[in-house]
Amino acid sequence: MTYRGRVKGDVIVLDESVKLPDGAKVRVEIEPTPEEIQSLREGFRKLSGIASGLPSDMAEQHDHYLHGTPRK
Repeated sequence: MTYRGRVKGDVIVLDESVKLPDGAKVRVEIEPTPEEIQSLREGFRKLSGIASGLPSDMAEQHDHYLHGTPRK
């Protein structure tokens, strides 16, 4: 189950009211901000199209070339 919330001070406040049992193990994952997502997109755009010497069907057959699986 996934719950969303916000950090207020040193406490995580969930968006919805939920009772979690004492001692429950949880994992906190920080969601990227829109600015961080945009920065990542720009970084990938800089890499787009720079690979050379690849087979013409690399996009369709990448599992074959990378992992040796049968061609599709």
